[in-house]
Amino acid sequence: MIQEKASEKALVKSNNDRPLTIFWNALVARRGIIAYLPIIVVIILMFLGASWQFFWTHTDGARYECYALTYWLGSSGEKLLPGVQCAFLNTSSVAQSQPPFHMLPLEYPPLTVVVFSLALIAPLYYYQLMFAILMALMSVLIYWLLLRYAPRGAALAFAVFLLIGAWATAQARFDLVPAVLTLLCLIAAERKHWTAAYIALAFGFLLKIYPILLLPALFIAEQHDAQMLSIPPGSLTIQTLPGELGRLVRGIPHWRWKNTLIFFAVIIGITGFFALFDFNGAVLSQLSYFANRPVQVEATGSTLVWLGTQLGFPVQVVYTYGSVNLVSVLGQPVSLLFDVLLVLGYVYTIWLQWRGKIDVVQAFIAILLVFIVTGKVFSPQYLIWIIPLLAYSGAYNRFWVLSWTTISLLTTVIYPYFYLRTADATLAPYVPGFIPAVALRDGLLLLLTLAYLFNWFQLRRRKPLPPVFTGKETQPLAVP
Repeated sequence: MIQEKASEKALVKSNNDRPLTIFWNALVARRGIIAYLPIIVVIILMFLGASWQFFWTHTDGARYECYALTYWLGSSGEKLLPGVQCAFLNTSSVAQSQPPFHMLPLEYPPLTVVVFSLALIAPLYYYQLMFAILMALMSVLIYWLLLRYAPRGAALAFAVFLLIGAWATAQARFDLVPAVLTLLCLIAAERKHWTAAYIALAFGFLLKIYPILLLPALFIAEQHDAQMLSIPPGSLTIQTLPGELGRLVRGIPHWRWKNTLIFFAVIIGITGFFALFDFNGAVLSQLSYFANRPVQVEATGSTLVWLGTQLGFPVQVVYTYGSVNLVSVLGQPVSLLFDVLLVLGYVYTIWLQWRGKIDVVQAFIAILLVFIVTGKVFSPQYLIWIIPLLAYSGAYNRFWVLSWTTISLLTTVIYPYFYLRTADATLAPYVPGFIPAVALRDGLLLLLTLAYLFNWFQLRRRKPLPPVFTGKETQPLAVP
């Protein structure tokens, strides 16, 4: 018996001494040069994937440059760039002889001008290249956070998912910034640093509107931690539901509201500052921009709009609101249908969290999945919002790798591959394979969302987080 145990230990030791095993252990370690090798390789590959658009005048980065210059210099900032680059501004009244600080982004919250302005430290011709470098630093920051605070292997999973799903978008869009703020919010929340979590989420909202959807989940997590929110029994029925809701309402005065007030104070304070110069750009424009735009060509609802053409409902492909959209009489009913599905999925997620069935990380992931799959816009960079959270939760087992890799590959095939096969973006939907690829990608994401909501295949299972070191742990005595 002793000999058998000794032989097993020797076998394990010999396996650990193999070069590949040593390299793998160094690759998924929490520190060391080799541990950062994946993100270095991924950044290089993403630079190659996005390099073709660094000097184009019709990219998102080119729009960011217009927004930055016209904010600091007013309407005269357009004159420093090629005429076609800021042509989209000339369609709005805000572009007519505006002084500095009075021209804010049309579709983004006002604080984004700070992010857009950072790349102005480079010559204007190299603006998009500098912006890509800044986004590369954001990806390194997320990678470092996952190395330090997430389960073993999470950082490597993030690097792989980012490469496959955001090969041409991660360094050309600013979505990595709200993504890192959302991740910081979760890390702080799970370590009971509630004020920091709310502030991180507030700044995420000030850069991209979607983080506001995560506020109720963060609030519920805080109340659960303080034991201020009653958790209904697992056998909740229709008969017992009114009583539980009554207990919930009676507990409202005892809930913790301080951090929520801080959240709104940060938002109102910063937005109010920008509104002093441009109220429409600071408050109204992004809301109307989102509410009035039609169904985007890659959204889940676009498949229904395309199917409507077989039933006699024609569709027109147009380039408006900075994307390729579908105009059809079915557009409004389809948007309404998916709005209902969004509400149902959102309420069900909050219901699960209130009952203690999911934690704050799982709630964040579920809400983002529901929002992306039911939204009337599905831009390829939306995957960036959720990739760090999936890695943080440990969603990189065999099932997740297979399903998410497929969704990511289809997203990368759609953009940039199909879009680059024609000089006119509005003709991209007519490229053979475009519509089937969108339908397949969105269908798979819908199935994945349902599987996550209902925990099919134990899909919500998380990997344990590393221990939190306080600096007070007992250390072994040094040998003299």
